Amino acid sequence: MEKILITGHTLTLEELAAVCRDNAPVALAPEAKQRILESRQVVDMLVDEAAVVYGITTGFGKFSDVTITQDECRQLQRNLIVTHAVGAGDPFPRDVARGIMLLRVNNLAKGFSGTRLELVETLVAMLNRGVTPVIPQKGSLGASGDLAPLSHMVLPMLGLGQAEYEGEVLPGDVAMERAGIPTVELVAKEGLALINGTQAMTSVGALAVYDAIGLMKAADIAAAMSFEANRGVEDALDPRVHAVRPHDGQMKTAANLRNLLFGSGNVTCQGEIRVQDGYSLRCVPQVHGASQDAINYVKSKVEIEMNAVTDNPIIFKETMEGISGGNFHGQPMALAFDFLGIALSELANISERRLERLVN
Repeated sequence: MEKILITGHTLTLEELAAVCRDNAPVALAPEAKQRILESRQVVDMLVDEAAVVYGITTGFGKFSDVTITQDECRQLQRNLIVTHAVGAGDPFPRDVARGIMLLRVNNLAKGFSGTRLELVETLVAMLNRGVTPVIPQKGSLGASGDLAPLSHMVLPMLGLGQAEYEGEVLPGDVAMERAGIPTVELVAKEGLALINGTQAMTSVGALAVYDAIGLMKAADIAAAMSFEANRGVEDALDPRVHAVRPHDGQMKTAANLRNLLFGSGNVTCQGEIRVQDGYSLRCVPQVHGASQDAINYVKSKVEIEMNAVTDNPIIFKETMEGISGGNFHGQPMALAFDFLGIALSELANISERRLERLVN
């Protein structure tokens, strides 16, 4: 299988699904490696100069005004991971956990987080050799990103927690040893850089969008079959009807139904059996089309997030600064995923109404 090159900018939904579900191998692009190295140099400089930068030379949260000495940096980063690994409930499915790892690699590959290259390459090795952290599904706050689930992702890298390897759930250190991957010790900024972000919610949502695109195609096919079974009036699919209300999804759905029904002897013309069909047939382009537009909107938002910097602070090598912001906040994804849920619910609703018409 062809390797997927991680650049930090170009990861697609299809590539994510290939890595998560088909175990496609990944590799860091040369330019991504260079950005990571340059970003780390900035963090090292800030530590050496004892500059006040959140999470690098200070504590976290309400302790952001507490200065951390250079000698305390390593312990601070390890403590951050251990104290935030407080998830509960069933673990995420393997594909979601792999998505979380891949999205974090892509985030770090952008070169705004200040990690060492070997840290990112450890995650790449885990993906390629099949070491999948056990990540509980419950515990993320969303407003602070996915601190808890991402902390569980990091645990096996430190030789802690649990990971699945070759179909067996093992202690983190055992899984890493069997896969031949050395564990790591975190240095300044690295714990924060690994867990600040939206990669857990984005992995769940991205795979949901990927599946929704497939469901959209299946929904059109099912609707076309219902059209035939009910001897539907195909005039409702006339392109002129949809051109005067030119929503993209509506027009595409009508065109798709016309293609699916082309040559069918089981559809009728207006007035042949009835003047018009019930809403569940006649309004398929309007309902399916609206859902298609919504799914495409969510896809666009997800692909932005997949290739975005969601860390804090953000390291800008051009000005040698670390700037605090709020890119870890999950609101852009939360609203998009609610929209996706509405869109899929409407596909289910009209499908149920067509079933009722078939059996009534």
